Amino acid sequence: MSKKYEIMYILKPELDEEGIKAENANLQKILTDNGAKVTNVNEIGTKDLAYEIKKCKKGYYVVLQFETSDHKAVQEFDRLTRVNSNVLRFLLTVSE
Repeated sequence: MSKKYEIMYILKPELDEEGIKAENANLQKILTDNGAKVTNVNEIGTKDLAYEIKKCKKGYYVVLQFETSDHKAVQEFDRLTRVNSNVLRFLLTVSE
């Protein structure tokens, strides 16, 4: 049985439009390569951060929804996103 997940991540504000597209595609590819199915992508855009993160006062917010029956996709996303310098923060939750 597949579980539904939601990830909200914040990209560095210095990325241009092409950089944002490339990073979004890269992050989605991590999930799809590991058996997940991306169901919805909501690009919220650039917003002020509540507090400074890695010397940035703004960030580009994206909410991604996906479903998978294999926990490997979640683990791989978590591992690769932690070392990605373009991602300021991310939060992964299980949707009901």
